[in-house]
Amino acid sequence: MSTNPHALDHAWIAARIPHQGSMCLLDAVTDWSGEHIVCRALGHTDPAHPLREAGRLGAACGIEYAAQAMAVHGALVAAADAAPRQGYLTSVRGVTLHVDRLDDLPGALAVRAERVSGDANHVLYQFALHHGERCLLEGRAAVVLDADAL
Repeated sequence: MSTNPHALDHAWIAARIPHQGSMCLLDAVTDWSGEHIVCRALGHTDPAHPLREAGRLGAACGIEYAAQAMAVHGALVAAADAAPRQGYLTSVRGVTLHVDRLDDLPGALAVRAERVSGDANHVLYQFALHHGERCLLEGRAAVVLDADAL
């Protein structure tokens, strides 16, 4: 289901996830299928990045990039006529940070998420952030959809 990446740009992403303005951290979807997604992010070096603390963007902030990729994946795999579903990140596990920070890496980051298991209301993803071939962080995340309705 890989598609034209120009059609799945920042504006397309922002129209489908709750994160708006500078908190919409992803710039494009570069590849996706029913089981995985790869997104590109460029704003991690921006001095005005909304997650910067004490002048730096810590590597753990990569979890937010991954969570947004999962939300975009949910929008892509949903039926075209389905109402948007609210997802909540309920846990992250097995997270390994291979770097201390993200803001000192020039160029794009690749944000990858793969659906490992799940049902209509619970999804488990494996995620990773890469800079070129270098893995920056990786882990697993559990997402509950429409928690208010459960």
